[in-house]
Amino acid sequence: QARVEESGGGLVQSGDSLRLSCVARGFSLGSFTIGWFRQAPGKQREGVLCKSGSDGSTYCSDSVKGRFTISRDDAEETVYLQMNSLEVGDTAVYYCNALDEDYYDDEESWNKYGAWGQGTQVTVSS
Repeated sequence: QARVEESGGGLVQSGDSLRLSCVARGFSLGSFTIGWFRQAPGKQREGVLCKSGSDGSTYCSDSVKGRFTISRDDAEETVYLQMNSLEVGDTAVYYCNALDEDYYDDEESWNKYGAWGQGTQVTVSS
């Protein structure tokens, strides 16, 4: 069964960096759009933070642009989220999602057709 697994979370201090990994299990990432999302305590899951297209395109939302970058290594079936200058407000469970490239990557598609991982906790202390 196709699934993704996140790793790399942890407890860090404000200003530190972390790199999260999203590994594909049971399928090849090459034809998928991969998105990173997060859900802070007591809040709804945010829209896509960063995404990586099968064509090599990348996007990061304004909320994290300049601090977070996304990259992919299709040979390793892994997508990375490099997070720099972490802030307390970045504390959340981070999820990745793999969406077949045939689908337009809107919120409905991520939820209806994408494969969510179990998430990895990132905690940033002041």
